[in-house]
Amino acid sequence: MKRILRLTAIIAFLFLTVSVFAQRRNTAYNEYIKRYAPLAVEQMKLHKIPASITLSQGLLESGAGNSTLARKSNNHFGIKCGSNWNGRTVRHDDDARNECFRAYRNPRDSYEDHSAFLKRGARYAFLFNLKITDYKGWARGLKKAGYATDPSYANRLITIIEDYELYKYDTRGLSGISPRKWEKELKKKPWLANPHQVYIANDIAYIVARDGDTFQLLGKEFGISWKKLAKYNDLQREYTLEANDIIYLKEKRKKAAKPHTVYIVRDGDSMHTISQKYGIRLKNLYKMNRKDAEYVPEIGDRLRLR
Repeated sequence: MKRILRLTAIIAFLFLTVSVFAQRRNTAYNEYIKRYAPLAVEQMKLHKIPASITLSQGLLESGAGNSTLARKSNNHFGIKCGSNWNGRTVRHDDDARNECFRAYRNPRDSYEDHSAFLKRGARYAFLFNLKITDYKGWARGLKKAGYATDPSYANRLITIIEDYELYKYDTRGLSGISPRKWEKELKKKPWLANPHQVYIANDIAYIVARDGDTFQLLGKEFGISWKKLAKYNDLQREYTLEANDIIYLKEKRKKAAKPHTVYIVRDGDSMHTISQKYGIRLKNLYKMNRKDAEYVPEIGDRLRLR
């Protein structure tokens, strides 16, 4: 009887431990890891920076890709301008107000510059003498070298790495994939090298199309039927995507989010571009404004959004 009670207690403890651990895992973190692990592994192979360190820093500094810097400027690592930076910049409040931060065209550029930033910085040189699997040494070394002012920075990185088992990427990369296989994988899945940044409008996830994008490629990248993508965005299946097209990954809403109530039509607007801008189903935009499919908005027209 005592053995049974003891076994029951152990099972209960293990179940509780697993449950608590699962609760600690953040969905946004998991999605970020899935999306950007290939970039972190690629940088590790090129520059000998542990993928676990790159990923944990990206998660922490960008709030899993949801910070203003990450969303608007593709800066995933909180890197400030510095005297040697000649690229795009953006102003953002950090340790002081209105500080200068680097801005990038896409997340890949941010990951590449993060590697270059560490390799160029003399104060980080000692880190490259550490083993690629010594994530604790790297985390403490980054804090020691002054990467961040937060006194708990190293411990926070280590906690993220261990909670999400990011150290696995340091030893086997992406499921043990070799550089040659990785190149083949990129040919089959080109988005792995430069995944689309996901944005939010009207509480719906969307991406901005790039040259060469198709519904089929986007469907494979996000695990969504390409036919549904066309439908979600009120587009024909035969439509050819153009750079800067807004493409929603879920069905749009029946009305715009507050406080967007009325829209004044501008030059170049169409009912479709307005519906995309505010995440409204096209048929609902027509219905709210008592218009039919023949209606063409003119500059100055007032259209209800909700």
